[in-house]
Amino acid sequence: MYINELALPLIIASVIFFSSILSIRLGISVAIIEITFGAILGNVGFKPQDWMIYLANFGGILLTYLAGSEIDAKLFRTKFKPSFLIGFFSFFAPFIMVFLFTYFVLGWQLEAAMIAGIALSTTSLAVVYSVLVEMGLTKTYLGKIIMASTFVTDMGTALSLSILFFKPTLYTLLFLIVSTLVIILLQRFSLFLLRNHTMANKVIEPEIKLIFAILILFMFLAKLGEQHAILPAFVLGMLMSKHFKEERKTFVISRKLRTIAYAFITPIFFIVGGMKVSILLIIGAFGIFVILFLLKLISKFLGIWVFVTKYLKENRMYTTLLMSTGLTFGTISSLFGLQSGYINETQYSVLVGVVIASAVIPTFIAQRWYIPKYEEDKLS
Repeated sequence: MYINELALPLIIASVIFFSSILSIRLGISVAIIEITFGAILGNVGFKPQDWMIYLANFGGILLTYLAGSEIDAKLFRTKFKPSFLIGFFSFFAPFIMVFLFTYFVLGWQLEAAMIAGIALSTTSLAVVYSVLVEMGLTKTYLGKIIMASTFVTDMGTALSLSILFFKPTLYTLLFLIVSTLVIILLQRFSLFLLRNHTMANKVIEPEIKLIFAILILFMFLAKLGEQHAILPAFVLGMLMSKHFKEERKTFVISRKLRTIAYAFITPIFFIVGGMKVSILLIIGAFGIFVILFLLKLISKFLGIWVFVTKYLKENRMYTTLLMSTGLTFGTISSLFGLQSGYINETQYSVLVGVVIASAVIPTFIAQRWYIPKYEEDKLS
């Protein structure tokens, strides 16, 4: 066991490197490969260490922030209707269908059925953003609509989890107030900081350290308030996106952030996600696993197919498949249910297994057989 603990950081570093090589050679999203390797490690006896868990949580928040910084706020306002309709029904349809199935057909307790509905209603902003970056779609109309829709879906998940289960405390109020004040202040003064010649182009990268410190502050306050830092992180990134566009020609901070994130931090996020799956428990309830996986995909398709056909007809299958992915909030919701005693270990493994499978299989299909057509709608 002691040798395993010493060897794990080396193994993780090797997995991160070989995943990137395989991604290039196979033409598959590196996130899929990292999740797969994580599942293999987790089921041969390796467990994520404390530093990995914290870094994975930070990686999810950092990905959310980066995704927010890629959102075109003007486009989001002008195209609010398609983004909202796709995002809302991407959440609502699977939530209702999974809840009804687990409660009435499987006979799960009310709270367990609600956890299942929430966990399988998600779309992974982290997976979607990673795939769009690799495909070069973040600057296109298609990519921006997909990211905006994903954010709406995840907000539905976050709000439903908060409303149905979390009991507000003084720390919750503190989290909301401080996060709002930090976002307002940083958004107002960020351009001054980015253009400050005493900070600009320094090898010690004070701008990036400031962003990291703020994201960690969000995580700290969210933990105290029994919330999640995804909302303030995304909003902060979205509000600062205008400034990043202005400074990209000189300081290229966003590109540096992306490089740092994808070099080591976000791979930990995906690997740890894979390590949380127990294959043995899934095999023991394999029939339920398959049904829930198919139910999530079918409900996603039924929920948004009309809207993606109307607004993104040329890429409707690609969009629907990406909107069917899950990871961050699905895992968070399942873990909350397990820790709170609403679901048992078998239910947890099945739900997380479905979440992980939905991060891998739809993404693989989308990248293999439904490469999007986007040159004609490339944004300047």
